Amino acid sequence: MLCLPGLTRNSRDFEALAPHLATRYRVLCPDLRGRGLSARDPQWRNYHPGLYVADIERLMDVLALARVAIIGTSLGGLLAMLLAAALPQQVAGIVVNDIGPEADPRGLERVRGYAGKLPPVRSWDEAIAQHRQVNGEAWPGLTDEQWAVLTRRSYREDESGQPVFDYDPNIGESMRAAAGGPADLWPVFAQLAAMPMLVIRGELSDILSPGVLGRMRREKPDLQSLTVPRRGHAPLLDEPEALAAIDRFLAGLRC
Repeated sequence: MLCLPGLTRNSRDFEALAPHLATRYRVLCPDLRGRGLSARDPQWRNYHPGLYVADIERLMDVLALARVAIIGTSLGGLLAMLLAAALPQQVAGIVVNDIGPEADPRGLERVRGYAGKLPPVRSWDEAIAQHRQVNGEAWPGLTDEQWAVLTRRSYREDESGQPVFDYDPNIGESMRAAAGGPADLWPVFAQLAAMPMLVIRGELSDILSPGVLGRMRREKPDLQSLTVPRRGHAPLLDEPEALAAIDRFLAGLRC
């Protein structure tokens, strides 16, 4: 199992899902370049899907991963589709979390507005409040304890013990500099006609619209899908219905 996080996220997004899967599979949760424990790239224009895919292919070569299933959230889902199209013999199936071949402009504008632009915080309490302000509409009904856990996934302490974002702020600059927005991935999606795929959508998502999910179903009749209630972008993948859908999907793959 290869678990790929979103634009400003890191491997800790899978700290609930990975142990669940690890009872049956070998689970790898890499940090993309510029996030978590991976090095920051001095050239911010290198933060783009083409190099991320090359990085992952290199990782698969180094670890001799002959066959994998991929779970990708947001950007990680786009990378899952690209990898499945490029390496169909090595990818057994993909789970795409709240992303499709095109993204809702409303959500893209929201992400452009905050990625790498939020003000610094001085304490974990401020970090929790900031994280809650940015993501509160996507994850309604969470407890204070859940917000504290989620914040620890997105921030780390610097040398002085102050919370800072656990990603290179220049990742936001790369996104904003992309002329015309993300590339059209419908041609890539068309290459995945024979690839087993599960799409998970948050009921409140502003990134994966119902219309795009409907088109995905029409173009790929064997597509499996789940809409997670009371979740926006993106489901946390600890929801019981999401875990059950992932388990069913993976159990049906041919290894």
